[in-house]
Formats: sequence, C-alpha cells, structure tokens
Amino acid sequence: MVAVGGMVGAAARYLIGSLWTAPPGGFPWATSAVNVSGCALIGVLMVLVSDVWTRRRLLRPFLGTGVLGGYTTFSTYTVDIQRLVAAGHAGIALIYLAGTAAAAFVAVWATANATRKLVTRRMR
Repeated sequence: MVAVGGMVGAAARYLIGSLWTAPPGGFPWATSAVNVSGCALIGVLMVLVSDVWTRRRLLRPFLGTGVLGGYTTFSTYTVDIQRLVAAGHAGIALIYLAGTAAAAFVAVWATANATRKLVTRRMR
C-alpha cells in the first residue's frame, strides 16, 4: 500500500514540477508549494485517521507515508537551497529556506486545528 501511494504522490509532484519550472536562480515555487500543501494535507489526514477513521488501519500508511511521503520532498528542497547558494543567490536561498519551513509548519498546524474543530462540531 505504501509503494502504491508513493507512486501516486511522486507522480503528482513530478507533474507539478514539470508544469511549474523555475528559471536558474529563481525561487523554486513548485517545490515550495508541494511541500507546504503536503504539510497542509498531512495536518488534515492525521486528525482524520486518529479521530474519525480509527478502524481503517491501511489508510494512514497509504495516504500519509505513501501518497504524501511521495508527494513532498525534503531532498529537493535542500538541493534547491544548495544550488541557489552555489549560483550566488544566497538571499533567495535564505528566503526559501526560512519561508518554506515556516509556511509548512503553519500549514500543518492550521489545517490540523481547523480539521479538529470541524470534526468536533460534527460529532456533537
């Protein structure tokens, strides 16, 4: 299940990266968007699998580890930073480094909290 999910997530990431390319020295918007949106989705998923879909034991590894693990990419994020620095774009690299990390944290926090509130209201 994890491998099938990983294939789906990696294919989605590849498609987004192919359609949304960055010029040399430009901000890697596609990788940033993939990582931040993946964090937002994992925030929703973790609440749902722990609070709502507790009996579906294969859902978390398929969607979390598989799809979202294949979709998000910490390795490309770090290579993007290294390439920006090597090309003399340290300022963009720093903005990308801090901005993506901060946005990813806020995304997972906000979506987990919003999902938990929505689930709590619906369960009343």
